[in-house]
Amino acid sequence: MSIQLLATGMVAYLSHKLGVTFYLLGLLLVLMVIDYVSGMAASAVEAIDHPDDKRYGWSSKKGAKGIAKKVAYLCVIAVSMVIDYIVIRTSGVLGVALPNTMLSLLVSVWYLLNEALSIIENAGRIGAPVPNWLMKYIAALKDKIDSHEGENDNQL
Repeated sequence: MSIQLLATGMVAYLSHKLGVTFYLLGLLLVLMVIDYVSGMAASAVEAIDHPDDKRYGWSSKKGAKGIAKKVAYLCVIAVSMVIDYIVIRTSGVLGVALPNTMLSLLVSVWYLLNEALSIIENAGRIGAPVPNWLMKYIAALKDKIDSHEGENDNQL
């Protein structure tokens, strides 16, 4: 009971402090796990399809690299949260009101789309029929975020 109460309190606190970014981080973690598992499954299928080719199949090196990449994603999001915090505190001193989570929200959504695209690619590697329009739609959303990022860079 006390662990459940502690967990509920932590979720409520983080949800209050991080806003929608907290829920996006939870979704991102779920997608990261799905991506990792689907990548392992795709590697296993490719190993079956190409038994004599050592380039195919699951390896601990590829797995470790995938985990390291996902940890790096979380580090980038953490840095974006720190930058958000600094900008919000600085803007408060300057008398300018800014939204709570602007950079971390954008970075989190970008990584969500990246993970979703990777899951779809893994499904295709496994042999599942993947609608081409779905991959194009997710890629277009990701490109849209990238193009807005470039516009904001020019304004600074």
